[in-house]
Amino acid sequence: MTHGTASSQKTITAIFVLVVIALAGVSGYGYVRLAALSEQVATLNTELASTTELLRSNLSEATTSFGDALAAQRQTVESKLGDVESTIGELGGTVTDLQKLSKIDPELLKKYSKVFFLSENYVPAQLIDIPREYRYNEQAKMQVIPQVLPYLKKMLDAAKDDEVTGYVNSAYRSFTTQAAIKTRYTVVYGAGTANQFSADQGYSEHQLGTTVDIITTGLGGALDGFEKTTAYTWLLDNAHRYGFVISYPENNGYYIFEPWHWRFVGVKLATDLHTAREHFYTMDQRAIDTYLISLFD
Repeated sequence: MTHGTASSQKTITAIFVLVVIALAGVSGYGYVRLAALSEQVATLNTELASTTELLRSNLSEATTSFGDALAAQRQTVESKLGDVESTIGELGGTVTDLQKLSKIDPELLKKYSKVFFLSENYVPAQLIDIPREYRYNEQAKMQVIPQVLPYLKKMLDAAKDDEVTGYVNSAYRSFTTQAAIKTRYTVVYGAGTANQFSADQGYSEHQLGTTVDIITTGLGGALDGFEKTTAYTWLLDNAHRYGFVISYPENNGYYIFEPWHWRFVGVKLATDLHTAREHFYTMDQRAIDTYLISLFD
């Protein structure tokens, strides 16, 4: 081997060694760098997991809070809606009541008999004949307003079912008819006596078309003595069931005791009066007026 060849080999070897050393350095640096990157990734993953958990927690709380707020808002809206519906219902009921009242003559529950006055122009909007089988005098014309007739018939039919005989002896009287009756009584009995049992024209309940005089057999067609009959006792116990009350009971402050004189005031008012053992003319007019809406129920 020549000296030049040996020198070249040494040079090559040295270069190889340097390359190996260089590669080893690069490899070590890359390993260190890779480890650092891995550590950063792990840190980021931890932070990401923590952030994700926090976001989920916040989202859950926000959802719950929103749900509660929404539920509360819904409850408020439903409550207000219920109030509105209730108000609408009340208004609807009020309108219905007003419509119902507009069809009922307000005079029908007023206190007449020396208190309120009906003019000569007052005539019920409608009058209907009482059937012959309910009249004491079948030939006489007797009338009431149409709404009262069914109650009157049921009452007299119920009495008949209980073997009690009752007939209508007098019903609607016009202003003129009442004036003629009062004049006749005044001539026969004198004004003082006549005023005790006969109303002046305009003050008679008969002008309303809701009042009847009831008579029974065995009295010869007379009214006197009616208070001693089973018919009177039956009426005292049962007339309220059909809306009728006695207008002038014993010791009233208007006229003499008239056991035959019965006025229709509606089942509700008649029943309440009967239960309380009170009478129509001792009741306050304002209290009576509250029953007008139920007069024909």
